[in-house]
Amino acid sequence: MEFINLENIDLPELEVYTKLSEVQLYRYFEPEIGVFVSESANVVLRALEAGYEPISLLVEEQRLEKEARPVIEMIESLYPGNESDKVKVYIADHEMVKDLTGYALVRGLWAVLRRKPLERLEDFCKGKKKIAVLYDIMNPTNAGAIIRSAAALGVEGVVLTSGSVNPLSRRSARVSMGTVFQVPWTMALPEESGETKLLEILHAYGYRTAAMALSDDSVSVSDERLKAEDKLAIVLGTEGDGLPKDVIRACTYTVKIPMANGVDSLNVAAASAVAFWEILK
Repeated sequence: MEFINLENIDLPELEVYTKLSEVQLYRYFEPEIGVFVSESANVVLRALEAGYEPISLLVEEQRLEKEARPVIEMIESLYPGNESDKVKVYIADHEMVKDLTGYALVRGLWAVLRRKPLERLEDFCKGKKKIAVLYDIMNPTNAGAIIRSAAALGVEGVVLTSGSVNPLSRRSARVSMGTVFQVPWTMALPEESGETKLLEILHAYGYRTAAMALSDDSVSVSDERLKAEDKLAIVLGTEGDGLPKDVIRACTYTVKIPMANGVDSLNVAAASAVAFWEILK
């Protein structure tokens, strides 16, 4: 690996950490697949374990031994010899990092890694019986938290519509505690995502669908029929607006979590955890 002690924070190669948007990162090697930035050693380690290829690290000098050393050692073990020499490790003191990024690094470490091609929806669904569908969920915190719950509670895979945030966005990955690299996920193509098209595709693959929605015409999340379904997709909508009415109508079930004390709903991430636990237990 090449270790570079930073004296100049205006290097063009550092723009990937500080100036490029998520869209620009995604298109970094266009027409080939791009990159993403991960924050903190624990998240980066999970990305490496999942086979994502490292390009560079940005490390606070004071965190080099404690936080970055396990990451560096894993890269050297996964990419021995000349292969690991391609990975650059940029080192800067705390104040320089703050000048560079505008704030302190999360746990003193960031990494740029190469994305992987997304699996086609048809191939992704093969063999999976219980999945979650994130329908146009753009909030990265909610997406990351839902994926973390999915990983913890036995969901076999997560499908996101093309209008959802990409789970490899740095905040989603961090909130998920790196489980975006553990639970399988894919994003439907735009032509698979519009209106009720994704539901039609999932029904054709043999899934029954359960829309999480606030509706009087619904079944309880503890309904035994949900648990008895062989293949079930739990459909979650964006915070606030929820699922569109046509999506709810197109689902096999509308599912509601009973509330007490006059509370009308839970945050979508909290609701996902309740639904996954109750339906999959």
